[in-house]
Amino acid sequence: MTTTTKNTTRPSPTAPNFFKAIFAVVQKDLAAEFRSRELMSAMLVFSMLVILIFNFALELEPDIRQKVTSGVLWATFAFAGTLGLNRSMAIEKDRGCMDGLLLAPVDRAAIYFGKVISNLVFMLIVEVIVLPLYGILYGVNLFQLGLIGVILLGSIGYVAVGTLISTMTVQTRTRDVLLPIMLFPVTIPVLLAAVKASSGFLSGAEFSEILAPLNLLIVYDVVFIAIAFMVFDFVVEE
Repeated sequence: MTTTTKNTTRPSPTAPNFFKAIFAVVQKDLAAEFRSRELMSAMLVFSMLVILIFNFALELEPDIRQKVTSGVLWATFAFAGTLGLNRSMAIEKDRGCMDGLLLAPVDRAAIYFGKVISNLVFMLIVEVIVLPLYGILYGVNLFQLGLIGVILLGSIGYVAVGTLISTMTVQTRTRDVLLPIMLFPVTIPVLLAAVKASSGFLSGAEFSEILAPLNLLIVYDVVFIAIAFMVFDFVVEE
């Protein structure tokens, strides 16, 4: 009499399957958002309100406005990004999609990178709309290659960490409050470096002065993406 044993170990994914799983998660998130527009509309409305409030509250001279531009921009991006991260994971949890993703026979890291890419796309869309609106209201030219590069690097770091922390907090009842409490202290280095580098490009500073915050942004992105890649499996198991 022979007995068969069921293999409960998760299969080791190949590279093509890994990228297919990432693409599937991104495709699912984008398709769901473009149908409902629940996440993007909230982020856009919030961003525009913040910009308008700052515009009427800071009745400053043009040169002073240019100096505070980087701080106002990144405050807007951080708050809108936090709102988007919270809603993104909350929707997955409330609809039961997260359980389905975790039961899928794919590497959990593919789920993480898929969520990071989709959240990054949402944040970048908001930033693309916010930048010209801000430029019109404040009279500042924001279409500079260096500034756009800084915004991309800062957004990657913010979303990479935010996706991991929102996955941790989505299981709690106080997720709306707990996410910013946990996220902002961890992302202070990337926000400060992004503000410093953005201010340098806007003021026409020497590249040597901007190099240090740029290096910090790159190191932050690489380190925290690597950390999230290693611990995401343990986070979703809790």
